[in-house]
Amino acid sequence: MLPYENQMFLDILHEDGLVICAKGLGLEIVLLNIIKVFCDPGNLVLVVGSSTPEEDFWITQLKKDGIKPLPKILSADISIAEREKIYLQGGVLFVSSRILVVDLLKHRIPTPHITGFLVCRAHNILESCQEAFALRLYRMENKSGFIKAFSTSSQTFTYGFTKIEKIMKTLFVPKLYLWPRFHLAVKSSLDKINPEVIELHVELTPAMIEIQTSLLDLINYSIKELKRLNPSLDTEEITVENSLSKCFHKILQTQLNPIWHRLSSTTKQLVSDLKLLRNLMMSVTSLDAVRFHSMLSNYSSVDYVHRSSGWLLLDAAETLFITAKRRLFNSKKEICPEHNPKWGGLAEILKEIEQNSKDNGEIVLVLVQSAKTCCQLKNLLVKGADDLLLNLYKKHIKDKPTISTQNNTTNEELEVNDNLNNEELDEDDLNNCFTLTQSKNEDGLRFTECANESRNETLKEPIIVLQQYKKDGDFLSLPRTLRELQPKYIVMYDANMTAVRQIEVFQNSDAKLKLVVYFLIFGGSTEEQAYLTTLRREKLLFDFLIKEKAVMVIPKGQDGKDEDCPELTRDLGVHPSEMLDDDDKTYKPGEKSGKKEIPKVIVDMREFRSDLPVLLHRRGIDIEPVTLQVGDYILTPEMCVERKSIDDLIGSLKSGRLYHQALMMCRHYTKPILLIEFDQNKPFDLQGRFYLSKDMTTSHRNDITSKLQLLTLHFPKLRLVWSPSPFATSELFQELKEGKSQPISSEAAAVGLEAGQNFDEEIYNAIIKDFMSKLPGVTTQNILNLLNKGQSLTHMLKMSLQELKTIAGNSLDAETLYNALHKKVKPTTEQSGVKPQANKGFRATMNKKRFKHTNPKSK
Repeated sequence: MLPYENQMFLDILHEDGLVICAKGLGLEIVLLNIIKVFCDPGNLVLVVGSSTPEEDFWITQLKKDGIKPLPKILSADISIAEREKIYLQGGVLFVSSRILVVDLLKHRIPTPHITGFLVCRAHNILESCQEAFALRLYRMENKSGFIKAFSTSSQTFTYGFTKIEKIMKTLFVPKLYLWPRFHLAVKSSLDKINPEVIELHVELTPAMIEIQTSLLDLINYSIKELKRLNPSLDTEEITVENSLSKCFHKILQTQLNPIWHRLSSTTKQLVSDLKLLRNLMMSVTSLDAVRFHSMLSNYSSVDYVHRSSGWLLLDAAETLFITAKRRLFNSKKEICPEHNPKWGGLAEILKEIEQNSKDNGEIVLVLVQSAKTCCQLKNLLVKGADDLLLNLYKKHIKDKPTISTQNNTTNEELEVNDNLNNEELDEDDLNNCFTLTQSKNEDGLRFTECANESRNETLKEPIIVLQQYKKDGDFLSLPRTLRELQPKYIVMYDANMTAVRQIEVFQNSDAKLKLVVYFLIFGGSTEEQAYLTTLRREKLLFDFLIKEKAVMVIPKGQDGKDEDCPELTRDLGVHPSEMLDDDDKTYKPGEKSGKKEIPKVIVDMREFRSDLPVLLHRRGIDIEPVTLQVGDYILTPEMCVERKSIDDLIGSLKSGRLYHQALMMCRHYTKPILLIEFDQNKPFDLQGRFYLSKDMTTSHRNDITSKLQLLTLHFPKLRLVWSPSPFATSELFQELKEGKSQPISSEAAAVGLEAGQNFDEEIYNAIIKDFMSKLPGVTTQNILNLLNKGQSLTHMLKMSLQELKTIAGNSLDAETLYNALHKKVKPTTEQSGVKPQANKGFRATMNKKRFKHTNPKSK
């Protein structure tokens, strides 16, 4: 490890806290060494919030270092009995938050013996998320274990009032460790060996400058209009400069989402148009002339002009369209698309490397932002610029498919259509980087694509490897590639702040040679400005966090190790004197009072994906997870609640599933409730983008409300409850339970099952059962027969219609299920406006997960 990484490791190892590190500084290496310390059967360390690429990286590195036992990944495919054995074996375990919360509530984990928690992506921790629920349950029963949290997103901690303090309280950590790039230890470590950096500022063509100026004018107009129409908004960060950064739209959403329903249609369209104009601005430098014109032409229809906020009627917009078209023709009006100036810069760099290369088979790593650019450069080096542009012109302009631009088509749909039409990527191109060999002939340099195995062969000429910064979305792909290839030359075709730091870390830790880095960027362009804005914003964010840390007040017992920790106190909705003895006026978590029975709610296992269970627990309500056949929440023996979000409500009404759920609730409970819960960050009304699906016309505007009216007419006992947020729902549940008897889990689990049936989660795979229950033709009457007599999903696909009829016991249900599994459905080309693609069918999504859990040792 580098000196600053070693210091970071020692700080967090000795004292619990939250580490906020700048992007690209190798936080994954620090976490790797912490995991290495606790890879021992005597420890039980749980890692939450990690991604699959991170877990694969850590396990691979530990295997190389000979560490035993290796960490284990716990998924829903592992049976409950097997998970309990793994918990008792100790070591480091990667666990999903949903499984962890259920296992903690069911006491399947020896909570008092947990050594500690490692929390990745701590910026995602909120007081209502599953990771926070798991930490809360852990701290209530374990006062000695550690909690160490990590994050690389400094931006998230600055939104809202005292956000960093709230997150630290939720994490139960008393210390804050900040590691920006300008930290003295980081700077001294990375400045020991500086790679040789050659900056190449490529000039924009006159047409590109004109397009860029027009787009800046249009963005400036839209921002001024937004501020004029909404003078009460905090528009300090809504500037033309900030509009170039990736986080600009998140800034807008943070401010506008709570009041979205109160904004005018013009304001909503301005927000949408700002996102569109930013995408066009970024595309000027990243796309070629042909694809940029093709993308821009999607917004020239009459329908879109009427819907836009007015920017299409300005002189700058006319200049934008005329100039974009002019780039495709020469002075003689012949097809001659303008070359991207970066192409010439890349060719010069490769020629210079070829001349300076002394060793045979030296690797040149060319890094780009997107897979589209990666494929474009491969075709450029293999075919040449002229052939590439002519092929693109024929494909995307001359023979371009017609795109539907009806009134109900949104900016996002047009953007998706543009991506679909303008992608020339094959499946192999998306999943792999490209390796090219360089050779000389009478025409100059030529490149040919070679197989990946050729890297290990001795080649006489340099090898060019084209790769994304985040291959397949994995931010660890670049450090891994650098260690595997050990390139001497790196060409940064697109500017990327994180990649710059990763290259610096590689140079000072793992590089065998001094690197030569070519930094290719458009001088005086929005690309350069966006890169500089990203650097400036990160520095300001860390300055803000440093000031917050200086004035932050850490209350005593924030780590949760004391009995009087305020964050662990559960609000039972009654005065403490009513439930505690006179000599003990402090409520202690986990203790039951003899004077007041702690209320209990039975929660379906699938509901642990939502925020409501943890909010109920914070209100002093005990949560008991059970696999329910009817309902989502059982409040009392007579009261059953089916919770629906807005999206789920629309889907259930259209599919008819809600009718069946209401029927079952009314049949088995005297007080059935349909809870319609809104997102706390969105308006509490049925107006908005989620009100109707995008393919519905104006004549169907009352579709949802009319179906709800029919539902209440069919089921007079059913009560509809509207809730603006999960917080309001938890308060409502507490009020509904006052003075009522407690539900019994065994009785609730048996509701909806036929006589003799019993769903045992120890035997069946709950995830597969949940998936099966959503298939057409699968009902509560036949699902257990399918799980019992079917071996796996693939086995069920091989069943004949007659076999399904025998198992299901109902010919109509069996035919519905058989058709759903085997009938191929092709998308309609009229609505999508894109080429129909072969439907891979249901079989492509099936895997070999078994219905019943099996003992791995018996296989």
